[in-house]
Amino acid sequence: MNILVVNSGSSSLKYQLINMENEECLARGNCEKIGTVGIGGIITHKTNMNKTFYDNCEFKDHKQAFEKVIELLIDKHYGVISSIQDINSVGHRVVQGGSKFTESVVLTEDKLRSIEEISYLAPLHNPANIMGIKACYNIFKNKVQVAVFDTSFHSTLPQKAYIFGLPYKYYEKYNIRRYGFHGTSHSYVSNECSKLMQKDIKELKIITCHLGNGASITAVDKGKSVDTTMGFTPVDGLLMGTRCGSIDPSIIPYIMEKEGLSVAQIEHVLNKESGYLGISGIASDRRDLIAAKDNENNQAKLAIDIQIYQIKKYIGSYIAAMNGVDAIIFTGGIGENSKDLRQEVCSDMDFLGIKLSESLNDSLSDEDMEISLPDSTVKVFVIHTNEEIVIARETANLCKNC
Repeated sequence: MNILVVNSGSSSLKYQLINMENEECLARGNCEKIGTVGIGGIITHKTNMNKTFYDNCEFKDHKQAFEKVIELLIDKHYGVISSIQDINSVGHRVVQGGSKFTESVVLTEDKLRSIEEISYLAPLHNPANIMGIKACYNIFKNKVQVAVFDTSFHSTLPQKAYIFGLPYKYYEKYNIRRYGFHGTSHSYVSNECSKLMQKDIKELKIITCHLGNGASITAVDKGKSVDTTMGFTPVDGLLMGTRCGSIDPSIIPYIMEKEGLSVAQIEHVLNKESGYLGISGIASDRRDLIAAKDNENNQAKLAIDIQIYQIKKYIGSYIAAMNGVDAIIFTGGIGENSKDLRQEVCSDMDFLGIKLSESLNDSLSDEDMEISLPDSTVKVFVIHTNEEIVIARETANLCKNC
C-alpha cells in the first residue's frame, strides 16, 4: 500500500509518498509560492534513490501543484511509481480538529464541512489545509482520503489543564479552551522513546520538547497528553521564531490603543513580528541569533536566554504536574540539531536527576539515541520526529475498514 501524505499551507504543498509495507519514504517534496503568479514558484522533489528535481514553476493554485507532483511521481527518471493508480490513499495533516474531532477520520463531504465550520479556531492553518484537501479531491477522485489532526493527541487533557480562567460561558458558547498542537510529533517521539527504553509506554512519564520555529512542550503520562504549552492557538506557550508565546493578555489592548492597531494588525504582531525576531530585531532563525550572539549582540543573546529559561521552567512544572518524570525528549529542527540548546536546558538540573553526557550530546548522529549519563535517573533522548509516518499509519489503519 502506497500512501501520499499531504501538508498544505496557504502557498505551499509538502508531500511524501510512503510504502506502508516497509514504511519507506519513496519520494518527498515541496511546492512553494503557490498562487503567486508573476513571482515564480519553486518545486523540490527527492526520491529514495537520491534523485533530486528542482525547478522554478508557476502554480496558479493547489490543483496545479498536485498535477506537477503526480507528473514527477510517475516520471521515467524522477518517478517512483508507474501510474496514479499506484497511490492507494491520501492522508492530510489538519491543524485544528476542535472538540468535534478527537481522532483521525475518513473524509466525507459532511466531515469536510465540519472542519470548515471550526476554521475560526485556526484561521491561519485550517483554511489552507482545506484548500489542499479540495484540490486533492479533483486529482484523486476515487481515493480514500483521511484527515489527521494536530490536536487529537491532546484530547486527553483533563479539564483542569484545558479550561482557561475566563467566564465558563465562553467555553460553552465559543469552545475557547486549550487545544494544543504538534500532536503527531509528540505522539510519535513518546512512543519511540518507550521502545528505546524497552518499557511499556503506560509505565512511563515523559516530557516531549518539540523545538523548531514553532515550539511546544507536552507532558505525556502513561502514553496520554496531560498538559501542553500551546493553547487556544499555536501562539501560546514558549517564545518561538516569530510568535510571542505566553504574555499578559492586558498587553494586547494596551498596544492596540497606543499604536492604533486593528485586530488583524495585532494578530500579525503576535504571530509574525514577535519571538526571536521581535526581541533580537534581526532574525527568527536560531542559527542567525547564535552568530549574532557570538558577535556580542545582546538582544540576540537575550532572545536565546529567554527561550532556554522558559523550556527549563516548563520542564520543572510538568515534573511537578506528573509527580515525576522518566524521560525528556528533544525533537524538532532545533531540538534535534542544537547541542548547545540541549546542554543549556539540562544544565543545573542534576538535583532533579537530569544529567547530560557532554560527549554523547556533542557526537550525535542521525540515529535516535540517549544522551544522558548512566547514573542519570531521568533519561534524556534526541529523537527525530516523523509526523508523516504517523499520518500514514493513521490513514492505513482507517483504510482497512473502507
